Amino acid sequence: MQADKLVHMANQIARAFAVEGEAKAVVATADHLKLFWDPRMRREILVHLEAGGEGLDDVARAALGLLN
Repeated sequence: MQADKLVHMANQIARAFAVEGEAKAVVATADHLKLFWDPRMRREILVHLEAGGEGLDDVARAALGLLN
């Protein structure tokens, strides 16, 4: 899957949880990614994050940091 699509999806998930406040949204987003994303998708988005994470919003970026 292309990185831009994964970034878009991760940002959508983060925005969906944003109503819970930033700290809870970060944890909820990370949990969602662990439960519902294929391991290959998680690996690809983490590679993108390591390369600078262009396009990721703050909540999505922090959530991905919890996956490491």
